Amino acid sequence: MVWPLRRQRRKRIARISLTGPIAGAARKRVVKALRQVEERKFPVLLLRIDSPGGTVGDSQEIHQALLRLRESGCQVVASYGNISASGGVYVGCAADRIVANAGTITGSIGVILRGNNLEKLLERVGIRFETVKSGLYKDILSPDKPLSEGERSILQALIDSSYGQFVAAVAQGRKLSEETVRSFADGRVFSGAQALDLGMVDLLGDEDTARREAARLAGLDEEKSQPVELGKERAGLVQKLRQELQLQLAWGGQPLWLFRP
Repeated sequence: MVWPLRRQRRKRIARISLTGPIAGAARKRVVKALRQVEERKFPVLLLRIDSPGGTVGDSQEIHQALLRLRESGCQVVASYGNISASGGVYVGCAADRIVANAGTITGSIGVILRGNNLEKLLERVGIRFETVKSGLYKDILSPDKPLSEGERSILQALIDSSYGQFVAAVAQGRKLSEETVRSFADGRVFSGAQALDLGMVDLLGDEDTARREAARLAGLDEEKSQPVELGKERAGLVQKLRQELQLQLAWGGQPLWLFRP
């Protein structure tokens, strides 16, 4: 027996919002909501993205969860808001269709890792670190010394590996060759209109355009079908500060898929 409520859900659009930096809290909320979409048998998901990106692992986990959702039979339409860059692009490329505003800031396909060399400052204030380590590179990116050539080579290999994963995911999701993706995946940003020309989005329009596209894909009434919100984000200053703290902790010494002008 199919319960009436389940039948009704099969005629509705699910909506999940991914806003702000992509880090642990955002990943947990979105992945949990994606499981609910699958369990409740929604035919299509409208994923609203307004994010500059974030940590590599969290972006990858959301991307994989979206691919699993699609494998279950649910279609996904991504709607880019003011910005969907770097990790936001990685997540969006898991969708069946991508809709962006003409002026959306997107792109920034690349990886960044930053450390701080405070050696001269520490010398001036009389602070010196004493380090005991198990291996030559255990204190890599320590702020009291510059990078050695060996350390720089190790970190560059790490960045190149992460970058290759990013390019491969974009190429697969957008049905482009890796060579084509690499031609514009140098960290540059572009508008939604430019992204359309590059094959990075499918349609220009606002979130309502994306909603109509989702309804069309699922065979629903474009005029009457309204999304059901799942995984609502907690509002408030504390939550925003928590997100920013997570990102700042990752910013020093961890590869990021992040656009930060």
